[in-house]
Parts: sequence; C-alpha cells; structure tokens
Amino acid sequence: MKALIIAGLLTMMLPKTGKADDFRFKEMDYTPEQTTFQLFAPVKAKTIKVRIYKDGQGGRPMKTVAMKRTYSTDPDENGDVWKVTVKGDHLGRFYTFDTGNGETPGVFAKAVGVNGQRGAIINDMKTWPDDWCCDQHPIIKSPADLVVYELHHRDFSIGNPDAKYPGKFLALTEPWAIDHLTKLGVNAIHLLPSYDFGSIDETRLDLPQYNWGYDPVNYNVPEGSYSTDPFNPVTRILEFKQMVQALHKAGIAVILDVVYNHTYDIEHSNFQRTFPDYYYRKTTDKAGNKVYSNGSGCGNETASERRMMRQFIVESAKYWYNEYRVDGFRFDLMGVHDIETMNAVRAELSKLDPSIIIYGEGWSAGTCALPTEKLAMKANIAQMPGIAAFSDELRDALRGPFSDDTKSGWLGGRLAGDKLSEATESIKFGIVGAISHPQVDLSKVNYSDKAWANEPTQMVSYVSCHDDMCLTDRMRASIDSITDDELIRLDLLAQTAVMTSQGMPFMLSGEELLRTKLGVHNSYCSPDSVNRLDWGNAKRYPQVLNYYRSLIQLRHNHPAFRLGDAHLVRKHLEFLEAPAGVVAYRLKDYAGRDDWRNIIVILNSNRTAQQVPIPKGMYTVVCQDGEINEQSTTKIFGRKATVSPQSALIIHD
Repeated sequence: MKALIIAGLLTMMLPKTGKADDFRFKEMDYTPEQTTFQLFAPVKAKTIKVRIYKDGQGGRPMKTVAMKRTYSTDPDENGDVWKVTVKGDHLGRFYTFDTGNGETPGVFAKAVGVNGQRGAIINDMKTWPDDWCCDQHPIIKSPADLVVYELHHRDFSIGNPDAKYPGKFLALTEPWAIDHLTKLGVNAIHLLPSYDFGSIDETRLDLPQYNWGYDPVNYNVPEGSYSTDPFNPVTRILEFKQMVQALHKAGIAVILDVVYNHTYDIEHSNFQRTFPDYYYRKTTDKAGNKVYSNGSGCGNETASERRMMRQFIVESAKYWYNEYRVDGFRFDLMGVHDIETMNAVRAELSKLDPSIIIYGEGWSAGTCALPTEKLAMKANIAQMPGIAAFSDELRDALRGPFSDDTKSGWLGGRLAGDKLSEATESIKFGIVGAISHPQVDLSKVNYSDKAWANEPTQMVSYVSCHDDMCLTDRMRASIDSITDDELIRLDLLAQTAVMTSQGMPFMLSGEELLRTKLGVHNSYCSPDSVNRLDWGNAKRYPQVLNYYRSLIQLRHNHPAFRLGDAHLVRKHLEFLEAPAGVVAYRLKDYAGRDDWRNIIVILNSNRTAQQVPIPKGMYTVVCQDGEINEQSTTKIFGRKATVSPQSALIIHD
C-alpha cells in the first residue's frame, strides 16, 4: 500500500505527457487579470525565467518569475512545454524568456519593442483599423488569373514625390500608389520580407539604411523600420493591416515573402536562445565533426523536418493569414524545406481557404543536410499539388544564364546551333507552364530533362526579380552596343513572352518604368540611389508603361492565355513552324471559351523582320511594333505573317 502511494505521488510530480501538436506557439496570452507565458524548451533546462520590463529596451526588469514544466512532448523531441501565469494587468509592458542562453522574446512573438529585442504585451483589438471586420480577400479563382508584382517597400515609394510616407507600409495606402497599381493592372503584390529583420537599426532611422530583409529575427511581427513609430509595438501591426486593407479594397491580393529556411545568425537567434540546436540541421564535415549545414548560403539552415519546426512554419503561415489577412506566401529557398512540410503548409492553409497562393524558389543556395529527393526542389513539384515554383528555364533562356551577367540569351539574337535550339525549347517549355507537351523537346530544355509541373499553375513565369540584375541592366551588360530603342523593343518582347505564358506571370516592380539598378546584380544592401524606382521614367518612356498596361489587360481579357489546366493546354496550344530566333504558337478553337477563335502569338528576337507560315485565314492584328490595341481594325490575309525585328506580333480570327 505504501509503495502504491509513493508511486502515485511520483506520477503526480512528473510532467504530463502530451503531443507536440498540442502546443500552438501561443507564447503569451494577455487578459487584464493575468498574463500567461509558455515556451517549448529543452528537457534538460534547469530553470527558465520570464522577465517583465517597463520599456522595449534598457532598464532593469520589473519582475522576474520562474516557469514550470507542464508536460512533455514526444520523447524524440527532448523538449518540454514550460508555463507560468503572472497575476495583474501588464498591458503595455515588455517581456523576455531566459533559458540560460541569453534573453529572447521567444520564437513566436506577435508584438515586439524596438529592434525586436523584447516581446510586447498588447491589446490585439487596438491593432484593428477602422472597418477591419469588413475587409475581404480578393476572389482568386486560379493562380493563372494573377499578375504578380514584386516590390520592396522602400524601393517603391522612397523616390515618389507624391509619397507622404516614403519607405513605409502606409505608402501603399496612398492614392498615387493604388492608382499606379490598378492602372497597371496587376492584381497581386508580392512584398519582399516585411517581418521584423535584423539589419536595420530601428532606433536610428535618421541614418541611411537599406536591406532587402532576408535576415529574419521575429517571423510573426511586421518590420519596425517600415512603420511610422518602431518604438510603439501597436503601430507597426496597425499600419501593416491598413496597407493590406487598402490593397484589398483595390482588388489586389497580398503575397508575403517568408524566409523560414534560415535565421540572421545562429548564436543570437531566437531559435537558438530558446532551444539550442533543435531548430537547425547539422552535417558531418570531412574531419568527422558535426557542423551546421549551410543549404541557405547564410551560415545555417533550419530543420523543417523536425516536428516543432514544421509546426512553427505551419502555425506562422496560418497566423499571417488569420491575423493580417494576407492572401499568399512566397517561400524563399523553398528547396531547403522538406516536401512533407510544404505539403503540410498547403493542407492546413487549404482548410482556411483553398485559394491561398503558395509558390517559392525551387532550389537551395548550397548542399542541404537532407537528400535532394526529400526536399521541396523544383524537380519535386509534382509531389506538391497546389504549390508553384519559379521557372529559371524561361528566365535564363530569354535573357541569359544567372551565373554570368555578360552572356545573353535568346533576346540577344546571337545564339546559334545547339544554344539557340536549347533556348527556343526552354521558352516553349515556359509558355506551356512546365508541363509535358508533345511539341516540347524536353531533352533540349535547360536545367530540366522532364516536365516538373503537373499543372501550368505550378509554374511562375518571369524574366527578372529582385535578386538579380533588373531586365534593362541585364540586357545592357550582355548585348554589345545596345541602343535605347533596341533596349525598349527587347524589354517589351521579353514581357510579352512572360505575360502570354500559361503559368502564373510575375514581374519586378519598376520594369514598367524601364527600371535600372545602375548595373548592380545583388543590391540587397545598396543605397536608395541604386534601388529606388525612378518615377520620372513614366513621362520619359510613356510607350513602355502603356505597353505594359495593355499587355496585362490583354491577359486579363482573354482566358486563352490562362487556361490553368494541363489537359486544356495540350488540347488548345500548338506551336507553329518558325524561322530560327522565332517562337510562334496558336491558341485554337476558342481556348478557355475565349471570344477569339484562334490566337496566334509570334515572338521574334532577330534584328530583321521574319515571315512565319500561319493557317490560312483573315486575322486582326492586336499587337505589333510595340503597340497593343484590342480594338484594332488592321487585318492580315493569307498564309503568312510578317513580324517586325525584336518584337511580338499577336493576331486573332
């Protein structure tokens, strides 16, 4: 009997057994009567403390309390959930956790003080804009219906003379910004990292500072330097929501660039300070030592395959959807994550809204600790339904290889032999959306020897983005003695290939303004003089802006360009015989129930006009010589079409 009593007492003293799935990363829960803190931390931790401060930086703690182990997760996690409730009203205070590795706001702080050093205790309702309850997500029937516009908050607004809040979230609420985006016709904004990142000192915003933000600190809090007051934890949250609300009212979806694949560093990261080495992968070096794996190219890679890291990514994405009402996610270096995690993200988000957009970079920046067949690489996209990847096949075929800025692609007009054949097939591969198609010779496609997409909506078509030379700079660097007129012709030709492809089209902000970054390839920390958009170009090159607007509207008006289904693409899209340096195809038989029976697109990179055989008929010309006019009365009769040098021709019957 005595033994049974002792055993019972011991059982009561041990932490309860639970599942990792029971823990939802709600690390701070406030009410006016009390605030509860909980943390997933190591089993072996001797003591974990919560410190409460008056301010977001500096000063001594007002209160220090010890946390208690409440239950264990699965044994293979070697972690416990620690918890403590602090009585009293602590609204407006700040807190940190200390597991013996340095103070941290935890891994899932939802509000922070300046520079993200301490978590903040706030009233969530104070972060709601007026009429936030009425905000609605834009209706997205298919990813193919989107035209995605990638922008950096500072790039987009810092140089605009009409901006009242240059470089801030609120710039995207202003009439000039909404007017430009809606007239351009884009219906989805891809925001470069907008969470709290480490390279900008939020206490010194009077100093010139710039970074893209791929150095995560607090993944679930907006970046303070983009707010009007980084010292006030509520301001950054409120202003981010006001931005989303303004874009939604304009019918524009918001896609968030998320960087779960690595942290700013290891030693000072919230992951490491909370649970050392749990959230990172390690590998064995040549000497047999365990070292941090570096598939991200940033000194570390996170371990998405671990239960709590996977759950962190899933819960974080759900939080941004539920709390901030974003409409999609772009996963940086998605190829660092494992396939199971990406499918879990897709499945959980689909429960909330099946139309949430997910796409990412289908590659890593180095060798990962997991084998390639387990990673969310482009080649494995077929195993991830509802997730898309960027097509570097189309990008590099058009403008030249990422690895060498001086080499031109198909646009340069100088490729010959196998190189030209490879570029041509790669462009065709991009036009069909990276699916299998009987007229695409996969043996000649660059980077891929098989179709990696099940559906065209799993491919993002693009020719430039933030992390490379912008399109005009790339052509200047790779095409000798290029003139401004030639540059404009090729710019419009490249985007025509992108916008008439069957994937999800994507463009870098400012390309419609003939943007330059002064030849800088990797401008992640370059000054505003390099990265800012030159809004004066709208008046200097009006034909460029007008063409982009008309091209995007053409795509919106004609479902033939966005069939969204592999079977329909193979049925309705056929390539036509064409001279070297020309890609031509027909969308036939009212594709996608289009009003136009047959649409022919001819892309010519040659410096001379070219003739292309076409099915006999009478056609209306809607795109020719750098102009688009859907109400055109210009006609072509017969069996041949002539396309001008370095331009696109689009006709229909």
